[in-house]
Amino acid sequence: MFTPKYPPQDTAPPAAAAASTVHTPVPVPSTPAPAPVAPARPTVQLTPGSALALAAGGGAVVLVVGAVLVSLLLAVAITGVSVAVVAVVLRLLIKDLHQH
Repeated sequence: MFTPKYPPQDTAPPAAAAASTVHTPVPVPSTPAPAPVAPARPTVQLTPGSALALAAGGGAVVLVVGAVLVSLLLAVAITGVSVAVVAVVLRLLIKDLHQH
């Protein structure tokens, strides 16, 4: 799948042999060759029901991701407050130990 695609080998005769050969004109066809037809790609058609389902699914994804991010932010805030409270309590305990 990821191997490179090389063009086919050149099959022209060597230069010395090409100079000695006699070229004959190639007859030109009177009708042009048909243009290659591109393969048909499937198109996605949205009906009103599928568009509504797609919008509802996108809204649900946004709500779930938002709830997860808010809960993570809340967890970080609670952790920060608890670390600050512990620091204040330890400072008071150390201060009390040095006074007595």
